[in-house]
Amino acid sequence: MSYSVAVRALCEFTARAGDLDLRFTPAPTGPEGVAGHATVVDRRAATYESEIALSGQYQDLLVRGRADGYDPGSNQLEEIKTYRGELSSVRDNHRALHWAQACVYGHLFCQARGMTRLRVAVVYFNVVTEEETLFSRDYDAVELQAFFEEQCTRFQAWAATELAHRQARDLALAQLDFPLGRFRAGQRELAVSVYRSARDGRCLLAQASTGIGKTLGTLFPLLKAAPDTRIDKVFFLAAKNAGKALAQQALDRLNESPAQPGLRVLDLQARDKVCVYPDKSCHGESCPLARGFYDRLPEARAAALEHTRLDGATVRTVAEEHGVCPYYLSQELARWSDVVIGDYNYYFDSNAILYALAQAHQWRVAVLVDEAHNLVDRARHMYSSSLSQPALKRARQAAPKALRKPLDGLNRAWNALNRKQAAAYQAYDAVPAGVLASLQKAIIAMTEHVGQAPLAQDDPLLLFYFEMLSFARLAEQFGPHALFDVTRDRLDDLDGPTSPSTLCVRNVVPAPHLASRYAAAHATILFSATLNPQQYYRDTLGLPDNTAWIEVAAPFQAEQLAVHVAGNVSTRYRDRKQSLRPIVDLIATQYAKRPGNYLSFLSSFEYLEQVADLLSQSHPHVPLWKQTPAMNEASRQAFLARFTETGAGVGFAVLGGAFSEAVDLPGKRLIGAFIATLGLPQVNPVNEQMKAAMERLYGSGQGYDYTYLYPGLQKVVQAAGRVIRGEHDTGTVYLIDDRYRRAKVRALLPGWWQLPAPEESTCVDRQLDITASYAVATR
Repeated sequence: MSYSVAVRALCEFTARAGDLDLRFTPAPTGPEGVAGHATVVDRRAATYESEIALSGQYQDLLVRGRADGYDPGSNQLEEIKTYRGELSSVRDNHRALHWAQACVYGHLFCQARGMTRLRVAVVYFNVVTEEETLFSRDYDAVELQAFFEEQCTRFQAWAATELAHRQARDLALAQLDFPLGRFRAGQRELAVSVYRSARDGRCLLAQASTGIGKTLGTLFPLLKAAPDTRIDKVFFLAAKNAGKALAQQALDRLNESPAQPGLRVLDLQARDKVCVYPDKSCHGESCPLARGFYDRLPEARAAALEHTRLDGATVRTVAEEHGVCPYYLSQELARWSDVVIGDYNYYFDSNAILYALAQAHQWRVAVLVDEAHNLVDRARHMYSSSLSQPALKRARQAAPKALRKPLDGLNRAWNALNRKQAAAYQAYDAVPAGVLASLQKAIIAMTEHVGQAPLAQDDPLLLFYFEMLSFARLAEQFGPHALFDVTRDRLDDLDGPTSPSTLCVRNVVPAPHLASRYAAAHATILFSATLNPQQYYRDTLGLPDNTAWIEVAAPFQAEQLAVHVAGNVSTRYRDRKQSLRPIVDLIATQYAKRPGNYLSFLSSFEYLEQVADLLSQSHPHVPLWKQTPAMNEASRQAFLARFTETGAGVGFAVLGGAFSEAVDLPGKRLIGAFIATLGLPQVNPVNEQMKAAMERLYGSGQGYDYTYLYPGLQKVVQAAGRVIRGEHDTGTVYLIDDRYRRAKVRALLPGWWQLPAPEESTCVDRQLDITASYAVATR
């Protein structure tokens, strides 16, 4: 059995040396790179060959790739590289990599054509000036063969180890049994659907109740399917650390099973969590861990892969022992891991490393999206971008004289837009042409400057440049799935019509941006306890038409959860003062009836403080603790530590926050929840514009549901799901608001709940409700 490797991957492994150097230099975009290659090819003679598929065998190693071009007139094989700015900005270790690739292609070409001599060239093409710089050297085929075999020899031992690991892994996975012995109710049904989706290479949208073991119920069948479906890697993506921790626990359990598959499990950590020298820049002249990084990487990589559990602590320890950067060691290990655990952005963001690696190495990947209801909002943020005039002002102050003119031009176009807008907020059909043209001029000038004089990572000029690039990229992709809006920072007499503003390309529906991610994966499984109604998620996430759907029946009985509706209370903003006493008395009454641990969910920190303070004053015998804004990891753990099997008290939290999902408090650690809100997003100008966009995309009446109702009730169901976690748990949930009596709201609650019959009500029309709330919110 051969181990197949791309030319680039081979050379990245064998030919990289020296420092890690991540000083920013402007690189061509993908389309610019393609256009640059095309320009070089067009300049060649009619006999010039381009995109030449080549492959060659060295013992058990198959090396493959495409050479950029061959000129038979000069007998010259070319490797074309595009760049911006000064050629001197191309790092030495990158040049060494480029030359190694050219020489490997040179050998494969000589072997394919039976040639004895060949000129090998690396052509650097400036995408701005269209200037070519060519470096070439004549080789005997014997020299190129020796170079090729040297690279293969250096890689072969590693390849043999990797091939043995893959074979042993697949053999063990084929023999793997479910580690818990028996499936929970509903868990087998979920596992079968996941296995079939992996077998068929399709997407699956799976709604499965909290408590059935979705994490293990999706990982196990996907890994079982890996040998037959030739899946190279599994990416487990989570919105929160709690989800990542559950995945690690499930994979530990699988690795500890009798089959012992020896899965290498990498937990990708955010850079700000693992950076050893946050005050230094990522290059050898500044950071000691970047100096000689690639020289020490081989030993560090080998040492790391002696472990199967590549969590943050393990990677940090190995990195420290070998004097390398833990963050970039972790990114290197993604190439050699079987399962990678990470945040959504590692695969779905526009600059996602896992997506880029999968594309570059042509991996067959399976993607698991945990708590997938969160992906809508997270993806919106990934594909939204804003520019603020104060940031422009800071950039101009830091700019050299040559850049002030284009930045001033952008500011003038911006102020012209401000003068036309009297309101504090306004949405437009598109980014005004004048602003966009000025922005592009500023980007071109900045790109040329940064290419010649790299800036520090925290330079306000560089930071604003990145923001401009992001904004311009999204402006170019602008369509009905997005909004362009302007928010004036202040409209007082001091600034008048020239007060600064913020421009935003705001994503409403991420579907167009996510389609390529599904297409790149062999199978994508999106699962959550709250994916109802499924059409909302199909529309907003842009899932393929053949995406399968499964709704797994809850394993719980209605008798396990007593659901009460406090339909005589309104938690609307205008009614909050009057709601405090009824909520507090309800909490105290239930606590007296059944002492134990409860969670109370409110719609805001302000509301939370009001209810908690009144409970403390009126019923001081009830212990309570509160979530606070900007809690760190230690504070969150301390909050959850109060929920013990023998404890009693009421924890207060914000609905939709850190404690309303992905929190596991089984048994008597949590016996009830009070949810004093419908969780509806605030009615404000931005959300009203999003509502209007939804109406245009999905039809009359859908705007309110897609913008307010569905996202709100999803948070409610998630929060209530904290109460019943196991087959023998019992508990109580209070839904506090008169709108819980409405049929449309109740239809979005879990079917296994036994809801009390709705009381007779004279609820006002929904739209009048929204209008009244809007008036209060914007007063």
